[in-house]
Amino acid sequence: MKKICLLCVAFIATLTAKAWDYDILISTRNTSLLFSANQGEELRFSYYGDKITPAQIGQVHDAWIGMNRPAYPAFGMDCTRSHALQVVHPDGNMTLDLVVDHIEERDTENATLTIITLKDKVYPFFVKMNYNAYKNSDIIELWTEILHTEKKAVTLQRFDSGCLPIRRADVWVSHLSGNWISETYVTAEPLQRGMKVIKNTDGARNAQGAHPEVMLSLDGKPQENEGRVIGAALCWSGNYKIRIDTEDHHSHTLFAGINEEASEYKLEPKTTFTTPKLAITYSEEGLSGASRNFHRWARNGQIHGGDKQRDILLNSWEGVYLDVNEQEMENMMREIAAMGGELFVMDDGWFGDKYPRDHDNSSLGDWVVNKRKLPHGVEGLIATARKYGIKFGIWIEPESTNTRSELYEKHPDWVIRVPNREPRYGRGGTQILLDLSNPKVQDFVFGVVDDLMTKYPGIAYMKWDANLPLFNYGSSYLPKDKQSHLYVEYHKGLEKTLQRIRAKYPDLVMQACGGGGGRTSYGVMPAFEEFWLSDNTDAMQRIYMQWGTSYFYPSIAMAQHVSAAPNHQTGKSIPIKFRFDVAMTGRLGMEIQPKDMNEKEKAFAKKAIATYKDIRPVIQFGDLYRLVSPFDKKEVASLMYCTPEKDCAVFFAYKLDHYANQVIAPFRMAGLDATKYYRLREINVPDGEKPCHLDGKVVSGKLLMTVGLDIPLHKEYASRVFELNVVN
Repeated sequence: MKKICLLCVAFIATLTAKAWDYDILISTRNTSLLFSANQGEELRFSYYGDKITPAQIGQVHDAWIGMNRPAYPAFGMDCTRSHALQVVHPDGNMTLDLVVDHIEERDTENATLTIITLKDKVYPFFVKMNYNAYKNSDIIELWTEILHTEKKAVTLQRFDSGCLPIRRADVWVSHLSGNWISETYVTAEPLQRGMKVIKNTDGARNAQGAHPEVMLSLDGKPQENEGRVIGAALCWSGNYKIRIDTEDHHSHTLFAGINEEASEYKLEPKTTFTTPKLAITYSEEGLSGASRNFHRWARNGQIHGGDKQRDILLNSWEGVYLDVNEQEMENMMREIAAMGGELFVMDDGWFGDKYPRDHDNSSLGDWVVNKRKLPHGVEGLIATARKYGIKFGIWIEPESTNTRSELYEKHPDWVIRVPNREPRYGRGGTQILLDLSNPKVQDFVFGVVDDLMTKYPGIAYMKWDANLPLFNYGSSYLPKDKQSHLYVEYHKGLEKTLQRIRAKYPDLVMQACGGGGGRTSYGVMPAFEEFWLSDNTDAMQRIYMQWGTSYFYPSIAMAQHVSAAPNHQTGKSIPIKFRFDVAMTGRLGMEIQPKDMNEKEKAFAKKAIATYKDIRPVIQFGDLYRLVSPFDKKEVASLMYCTPEKDCAVFFAYKLDHYANQVIAPFRMAGLDATKYYRLREINVPDGEKPCHLDGKVVSGKLLMTVGLDIPLHKEYASRVFELNVVN
């Protein structure tokens, strides 16, 4: 990477009247972000896209590719446009006039950080614009640090992480939305005049409805493997707002940051407010190309342990729900070990002394073993897991309590509630959130994990659930004049707590669950290895949800479980092969009662688990190529993973609709080496059935990608999986 900015701005001479005196070029391996920054003048955005060289900067300006738009517009002097920042000074003045003060650059092993400090012309008010350009993933992170030395607090009324102008054309936005048991469905729509807003107001979780990420296709209707795409993901676990403003000018402008609604923030003198990171990427290989950039970035540090292989597990929830008991836990451990699994996770229902967790209306906060259910305790279960050669994990929900609990009886002031009002409750009619803005509550939540790990160091995995939105907007910890900080301080408290846990227990594997997919968020993923995608385990519906989630999140973080037939959420009876073929595109697991499986199903599961172990490195660390989208209503869906070396790949195809005389187009692959030949091996073939006619065939990468394959999908719920290996 060539350095363009040094401790002060490097002078790049340009020779035309349209050019500016100073340019700041921030580049990854394949992309560039360009600003014009005259000292004492407003910072201006010029370009974001395919990588350019310093010699081409003048050409960008000459050709008017550069947008010449404000890089971080602040309210006050120009009141006619949308703004990224809005404040009220102690004297009541609501204006800002920010200009470039100085610039610095810092190199790290994996990235180059450029900091552009802006200063108000009149007030001692500063904004540090941070741009962290990664060297190995084509991601640039944007965030701001806001500070001042005024005599009293400045009120922040809007405080976006960043903004990005985009040239007006046939631009489409793709975004994710849904609800409980129907998360992460894709909506793609053209950007029209006006304001497109995507936001969340859950308070505690921010991904069960809309998601804090968008894809922007610059060349018309989104395509998976061709076309220019800009992707953006806000790395924040709380309320957010993404706005795309389309004015009657030459640009769309993307704004993203913490949702300012009910969140006015009083910033005291000489303190710094740091916004969440906004990660952006650019690709000329369509939606899948942008996704691959996010996936590499995630595996290289944005998810915890992104370079470590994930275990195959059985979770007890759909097997027994709250009816946990020692004998049933051992039976399930024995069964998953016999099928080749590597980890057993005991879900909700194991705790509570004075108030046993027999129903969902009690016991949260009382994280002690229920000896009636587990006479030999957690240590006995860990010993049992070791006997069967597997690991042991456990479920917690440490951010909540029930009013029917010992914790609530001792610390009623620790919950989020409004004085003099009857609180609203969540699950079970008694669940209420703890106030994580309170350091004592942060200590308690840290202590839930710390106490369990101290008493039972053999715990290898924790499922961290969060089933409740933030009701009852009020904090007994925050002062009266800073109640509006609650949405922000809750998540700052959560972040501090998770950082403490990770500092002490870096090897503990943790799953982020949020009443389903509510915690599928880069705001928390640096502390978690994986997330629970949805409480809906129906394989057909999971194809859609997993597809949308893969826009931004890598397979290694996506917990995908094989569940029962009939499915507990939809009632559909789907063949076990189809269920495994869907679950194997992410981190494979099971959410089932093994004793309810017949011997044929157990035999298939054992064979499929062994197969998954063989292809696991390709699935969990390979490059994803989405081929046929289920949202395109073509009656099928298809995707594949390839190694970076393009010597091995795994291909998946699913039939979504079934009727007589159905015509299915050939499946064209992607990501292969056109000059090499690949041998196809069909995997996950049920006992008693023969592989299809393509098994064992050798086909060139070029033909696989240009002509494709006629893959037989004759039956209802038909699916095929092929492993491809280069023929030397």
